[in-house]
Amino acid sequence: MMQDKQSTEPNRDGAATSGGAKKLRWSLVSLAIAGLTIWAVTSQWKNYSFREFLDFVSRADLRWLAVAVCAMLGFIAFEGCAIHGACRALHYNVPLRRHFRYAAADIYFSAITPSASGGQPACALLMMRDGIPGIVTTAVLLLTLAMYALSILAIGGLCLLLKPSVLSVFGAPSRVLIAVGFALQVGLAAFFFLLVRSEKLLEGICRGALHLLARLHILHDEARRREKLDATMAEYARCVALLSGHRSMLLRSFLYNLLQRASQIAVTMLVFLAMGGQPRLAGSIFAMQSFVVIGSNCVPIPGAMGVADYLMLDGFNAFLPQDHGISMELLSRSVSFYSCVLLCGLTVLVTLYQMRKAARK
Repeated sequence: MMQDKQSTEPNRDGAATSGGAKKLRWSLVSLAIAGLTIWAVTSQWKNYSFREFLDFVSRADLRWLAVAVCAMLGFIAFEGCAIHGACRALHYNVPLRRHFRYAAADIYFSAITPSASGGQPACALLMMRDGIPGIVTTAVLLLTLAMYALSILAIGGLCLLLKPSVLSVFGAPSRVLIAVGFALQVGLAAFFFLLVRSEKLLEGICRGALHLLARLHILHDEARRREKLDATMAEYARCVALLSGHRSMLLRSFLYNLLQRASQIAVTMLVFLAMGGQPRLAGSIFAMQSFVVIGSNCVPIPGAMGVADYLMLDGFNAFLPQDHGISMELLSRSVSFYSCVLLCGLTVLVTLYQMRKAARK
């Protein structure tokens, strides 16, 4: 993200080809994991069939289901708004619609790569293509990551405070995953905030990476690159100072990330209501799903597939018969995850097509 453009220019075509092949591989791996996950979920009930799932869905209240779809769209939209606000604070006023593309790229590539490692680089690439400097992009995305982690903790902590009994519906293995996920989120939030607040920490990490790459003979002329790094970090410090000075923007960024997480978690609750679930249990279902989100973040599997499904089934089985729990889990994940990833993937494809078409002119 911080490399100078000239150093990467000669290898752009080769890097693009290699990167495209890698993304395709991860897409295929993710499809395979998704298929195995669905098979593993449905095989838990011997007589369960796809026809039974369709029959279950046919009984849904379409009004609540439509609200659930809107909540899924909010997951994309609120991230775009958070990135847009941070960019504006640094005086880069790219149209809001393009920030929704950035969010779609982040969500899609996060879903198909381990530990969501591909989301931020993909988002950064689109931002820099639109003329936002790499160092500004770095500051904005680190801030977004910090707020993202903090919002998960805020929602999880609030649910634990208001609905502590919901945690007990999970089995012991699930509670371990949730506890580990919560600890990891605390560590990640602290780490990202340190990176945003202290350019010295980020500079130390970059210097260490440069030295390691030089020792491995991957990079040459370490001294010249250190000079470039010093200039880059001076610009990064300026960006951080500007962001820190916009307290209202920081609050809005946190609120947008909070709404983003809440909208995704709310999908499960809204699907529950769409299927005739008791309204008095809506708060408990929301709390259950917030713990699922926290627990699923502790395993580096693309899209948290398998882990999230296991935790959701474990939670739903406390509120519903097993066959209904399976259908509810599949429908909830279809709206909150699979449909969201498909929509984001299509958005990325359209964006790349438009970029390639514009480059040919």
